[in-house]
Amino acid sequence: MGPDDGQFETIASLRRYLEELRESGVDGLPFSPPERAPGPDAAASSLPPGAAGSLSGADGAVAVAPAPTGAETLAEIRGDLGECRRCTLGAGRTTLVFGVGNPKARLLFVGEAPGREEDLRGEPFVGEAGQLLTRIIKAMGFAREEVYICNVLKCRPPGNRNPLPEEVEACSTFMLRQVRAIAPEAIVALGTFAAQALLGTKEPISKLRGVFHDYHGIPLMPTFHPAFLLRNPERKREVWEDMKQVMGRLGIATAPPKD
Repeated sequence: MGPDDGQFETIASLRRYLEELRESGVDGLPFSPPERAPGPDAAASSLPPGAAGSLSGADGAVAVAPAPTGAETLAEIRGDLGECRRCTLGAGRTTLVFGVGNPKARLLFVGEAPGREEDLRGEPFVGEAGQLLTRIIKAMGFAREEVYICNVLKCRPPGNRNPLPEEVEACSTFMLRQVRAIAPEAIVALGTFAAQALLGTKEPISKLRGVFHDYHGIPLMPTFHPAFLLRNPERKREVWEDMKQVMGRLGIATAPPKD
């Protein structure tokens, strides 16, 4: 690879970082030249892990974009979300379901969308499937309050239908901001839709589960949704194998589940 190729690759990487910042709600970044030009190591340490950024001026010059100062809190993100009407789901919901749990959890569970009971109570995974998820969490050595639980969509689709692309797009920025605010060590995507939405793929959950994937630098394990396990209890063993991998990533000793 020649010098020009390396330069183009660097510029492309920088632009990708700016796109991620824009998705996270960062509309602009202040720029003030440093008194002394930092070396390559210092520049890299000023950026989030695995990220680089660029700002292109009118003259085509590219400058490294500094990382945003101060991380958002979940409360700030929830305040920004407000009584959301960014898609048509807002008009038909009872309650916006943002998420619950430890705001600095080591482990994040992400489902598809609120169901009927979640829509009424404003909390994710509170029905029968939620009870099963709670048992899975406890078998992993956590209390439910120690992890964080949310959905890709914050409002219930009518009739529990599959979310539409425009609905996912309206919520995706807030989902990413939640992940960055929590900064978990691992993510578990529950079910086909959650895994596909987070990973940007059409692969079925049967092909995605069992191996870690990358979500903005965080290891993500797709697995079957608890509602699927209620209908197919023989697949619980596969989910437990997935959770053992997550526990291994978190440095937690594994033991056989109680049910």
